[in-house]
Amino acid sequence: MRLDTSQQMKTDMRMRLAPRMIQSMEILQLPLLALQERIDQELSENPVLVDLRESPQTEGDEDLNGLPDTRETEPVEVDPDLKPDADVDDDWMERFHESHRPSRAGLGEEADRKHDAMQNMASRPRSIHDDLSAQLGFLNIDPQTRALADYVIHNLDHNGYLNIDLDEVARDFGGEVGREQAETALALVQQLDPAGVGARNLRECLLLQLTPETPHRDVVQALIEHHLEDIEQNRLPAIEKKTGYPLDVIKQAIHQLRRLDPRPGSRFAPESIPYVLPDLVVEREEDGEYHVRLADENSPRLSISRYYQKQLKNKQTAADAREFIQKRMQSARWLIESIEQRRGTLLKVAQAIIDHQRAFLDLGADAIEPLKMQQIADRVHVHVTTVSRAVDDKWIETPRGVFPLKRFFGGGTTTADGDAVAWDTIKNKLQEIIAKEDKQHPLSDEEISDALAACGFNVARRTVTKYREALRIPSSRQRKAY
Repeated sequence: MRLDTSQQMKTDMRMRLAPRMIQSMEILQLPLLALQERIDQELSENPVLVDLRESPQTEGDEDLNGLPDTRETEPVEVDPDLKPDADVDDDWMERFHESHRPSRAGLGEEADRKHDAMQNMASRPRSIHDDLSAQLGFLNIDPQTRALADYVIHNLDHNGYLNIDLDEVARDFGGEVGREQAETALALVQQLDPAGVGARNLRECLLLQLTPETPHRDVVQALIEHHLEDIEQNRLPAIEKKTGYPLDVIKQAIHQLRRLDPRPGSRFAPESIPYVLPDLVVEREEDGEYHVRLADENSPRLSISRYYQKQLKNKQTAADAREFIQKRMQSARWLIESIEQRRGTLLKVAQAIIDHQRAFLDLGADAIEPLKMQQIADRVHVHVTTVSRAVDDKWIETPRGVFPLKRFFGGGTTTADGDAVAWDTIKNKLQEIIAKEDKQHPLSDEEISDALAACGFNVARRTVTKYREALRIPSSRQRKAY
């Protein structure tokens, strides 16, 4: 019987720990911006949780790590006779609403913040549909053709292409128009600026951009209509043989072809500059050592409200109100503890990574060392999945720039001398070899493999091919200059 009781206690303990462990793992995986959003949400939903930056800590409040100050606060016990259906004390409710009623000054500050936010919001950028519709308004055309053309315009994708069939356009008008009228409307759209909009494929897009003034127009047109694949594969002698045009004329025509825009609508796409907020910062100390710190100076400083601590100890507080406070206080403690655990884990993991990759910081990308997550897990005494969550979507600011933490992990091989070398180092060497090659006689992947071997890197040809393609470097045929 005693064994059964012990087993039940262990089961109950696991059930209580599971939600905390899940929350801890979730918090660890969040990048800084997402964590701040999560904290803001918790602050708005849990009245027991307070931000010490806005509500300065007073006597009896809990400190940042979520542990009560035992010098000021006695341990809180929950009344075992709590009844969920007990009435809420009217006086407690009145004080609850009073404590959360914003002041007139607070309302003014909130209004100012909202006004500033609205003033700083970016206006919606002008789209390709806006621009083409405006051009359409200046044309003297019948209402039906205008409606059809406007429908075509609003079915263009962000590159300016029409990806629906003209029969579908006609059907969407309830059978009132035929394909011929839809083609007329499309032809009208294709006359608008920028040239090439309204095309249904790449060839049509490029042909729409040709004008009588285009140098070598006939040759360029022939290349677009019949030889785009040959150009992609750099098969210029084959084009010369098929067309009869001299090689120098073909080169000049290709030069003109490359001045055309294959995505005319993309110029209207808003520039998206991703904003990265580093979770960690690496600083070099006077003694030359690298030290990692968290970049969370502007994050909320969480604590538990002193008011609710007093209400929980007050025997006059209604049972269901005390139960509400107890649950909210437990949730607040879990969050604070999860955030503190995240801070500690991130610091340990990041410092271990930086200690291993010191050569990268001292010498640059070519000096990066092979590193596996299991090595860091062993070093900081955590499970490898904890390391994976800690580095996921996290960025670190270093003297060499801002990098994702995952940047410092990667496999490698050994040199002829038996030294470990990271694959990133080999990729950099591969790019260097290709950059120095004779462009009229570019190196094959086998020859690149031999060149790497001469530098002490034993890399198979198929591995060279894989990394060349990953780096988006064309094949030797495509790199050849005629």
